[in-house]
Amino acid sequence: MPRVLLIEDDPSVREGVALGLRRRGHELRAVESGEAGLAALGEFRPDLVLLDLMLPAMNGVQVCRRIRGTSQLPIIMLTARGDDFDVVVGLEAGADDYIVKPARTEVIEARIRAVLRRLADPAGRGGTEIHGELAVDRAGLTVVKAGRPVPLAPSELKLLLHLSASPEQVFSRQQLLEYVWEHSYHGDARLVDACVRRLRQKIEDATGSPRYIQTVRGFGYRFGPLG
Repeated sequence: MPRVLLIEDDPSVREGVALGLRRRGHELRAVESGEAGLAALGEFRPDLVLLDLMLPAMNGVQVCRRIRGTSQLPIIMLTARGDDFDVVVGLEAGADDYIVKPARTEVIEARIRAVLRRLADPAGRGGTEIHGELAVDRAGLTVVKAGRPVPLAPSELKLLLHLSASPEQVFSRQQLLEYVWEHSYHGDARLVDACVRRLRQKIEDATGSPRYIQTVRGFGYRFGPLG
């Protein structure tokens, strides 16, 4: 079972989530601060981080950015405020998904498995595709731009592989949400938009005039034209 690092300062939430996931077989380390969470990364070596957004001292966004500075480890944000600006900031910082508290253990477990599936097999297997300066290796699950590796988080990689597999095809936000995040309900398009913005920052020369990921206003996104 995946090893989970839980960073949560509320004792009741921390104990409840830890108990529920341990009962499902996860090896879990639970800490109460961002500093303790960062310290535990090297020692515990988790497969995924559950990260509270509203932590004291070093908040969840700061912790997420610190992790993303050195690792593409999957991160799921925990927030008590599902509809405010902080959620978008957390996603922009590099979180792969978020869960609004309180959440049942089966919901958390389902999100964990969905995120890890993106890492295990983002978009099937295939060869290397060349799109201008961008080389997408579907077999090796790597992306190189102008000869330099581009580190991508699981959601970013799966989104890019899905879009680039069908150049010029337009995908709605809901279609991308269902494919990448496995949210079958009418979900939160902010997940898609935030992931696209992060991806553009990594693969585009100018995010204001993207070459690879085009916005189709009022609908969604497509890959290309490449020019």
